[in-house]
Amino acid sequence: MTLSFLLTTLIVVASPGTGVLYTLAVALTQGGRASIAAAFGCTLGILPQMLAAMLGLAAVLHTSALAFAVLKWCGVVYLLFMAWQALRETGVLAIDARPAPGRSSRRVIVTAVLINILNPKLSIFFLAFLPQFIAVDEAYPLARMLELSGVFMAMTFAVFALYGLFAAGVRDRVITRPRVMAWLRRSFAAGFAALGAKLAFAER
Repeated sequence: MTLSFLLTTLIVVASPGTGVLYTLAVALTQGGRASIAAAFGCTLGILPQMLAAMLGLAAVLHTSALAFAVLKWCGVVYLLFMAWQALRETGVLAIDARPAPGRSSRRVIVTAVLINILNPKLSIFFLAFLPQFIAVDEAYPLARMLELSGVFMAMTFAVFALYGLFAAGVRDRVITRPRVMAWLRRSFAAGFAALGAKLAFAER
């Protein structure tokens, strides 16, 4: 495992994006347990994208305008729906003073997985990113790609969990201040809307 891969992965994972924004929002509205569920869901959502890259499905998205557009606009609609939920304080982003572990955690995970699956740029990113760290003379390139993917997913979970636990740590001070929560709700809604707009203008 090269140092350059680990450093590049850390930069990519830690950079603010849809997964980070979602994990922070869940941590502030539902607490630490839910933030771990969000981190797990975001990590799990990477798996189909990586498999798509390995199986060549990402190449289909890259070459097929229709397939890319359908998945892209599904992702845009879903992100705008998330923005609406954040603004209206509904769904998985509703503030829960006593979060119930079972059902709400499943909803958080499913939402996180959908956020990643409906982003066609993610699978194309992995198609372009992972092969850079596989030597031309690699005896088992698929096994190496699986290894790199596993490390990427582990780092994703660790970093997102740290983000979530930090946000959950300040949650009690935040939810008791209505004005602060109103500002955060608008900020999260604007963030999801901005990411939706960015995805809408994304090209293959």
